[in-house]
Amino acid sequence: MQAKKLWWVGLFAIAMAYVESTVVVYIRRIYGISDLLLDIPPFDPAIVPIEVGRELATLVMFMAMGWAIGRTLQTRISFAFFTFGIWDIFYYIWLRVFIGWPNSLFSPDILFLIPLPWWGPVIAPVLIACLMVVGGVLAVISEDKGRKIKFFISDWTTLIAGVLILLYSFMEDAIAIMPANVETLAQLRPTSFNWPIYILGLVITGYAVLHATWPYKQK
Repeated sequence: MQAKKLWWVGLFAIAMAYVESTVVVYIRRIYGISDLLLDIPPFDPAIVPIEVGRELATLVMFMAMGWAIGRTLQTRISFAFFTFGIWDIFYYIWLRVFIGWPNSLFSPDILFLIPLPWWGPVIAPVLIACLMVVGGVLAVISEDKGRKIKFFISDWTTLIAGVLILLYSFMEDAIAIMPANVETLAQLRPTSFNWPIYILGLVITGYAVLHATWPYKQK
C-alpha cells in the first residue's frame, strides 16, 4: 500500500521545511531584514547563482523523493507534489513559530527566483500547496485501488493554462520590466498583487487536478 508511505514522506517534508526556515531566520538576522520587500540586501553577483542553485536543488530533492518512494510514474509524481505541498505549508508554520512571521496570511513574500523573481501574499502559495497535497494524496490512493489517472488533451490544456496564469500572477512585475539584467531583477520592488488573475489561475488549475484525481469520477 503506497498510501501508508504518505506519513513518512510528510514527516520528511516537515523536517525539510524546518531546515529551510532556519536558513531564512539566519539570513534575516545577518542582513537585519525585518521586511522582505523593503530591506532587500545589496546585490551580490556571487550569491545570486548560489541561491538559484539552492532553489534548483530543492526541486531535485522533491523529485528524488517521489522517484525513490513511488512504484509507478503516477505515484512518483504524486509523492513529489505531496512533498512539495507539505514542505511549503510547514515552511511558513516554522517561520511563524521561530520569529512570529508571517504576521498574517496576507503578508507579502518573495517566493522564488526561477525563472524570474516571484512574489505574492503568503496565502497564495499556501493554497496552491494545499491543492498539491490533496491531488497527491488522491492520486496515490487511486493507484492503491487500481485506478489509473488519465489526462486527456483537454485536461492537459486546462492544467497548463491554469499553471501559466498562476505563474503570470506571481511574476507580473518582473515580466513588465523585461528585458532586464540580473541586478535590476534582484532589486525589484513589487507592486500590488493581481488577485483576479491569481484566482482565475487557481480555479482553472484546481479544476484540472481534481477532475483528474477525484475518485468518484474514475472508472
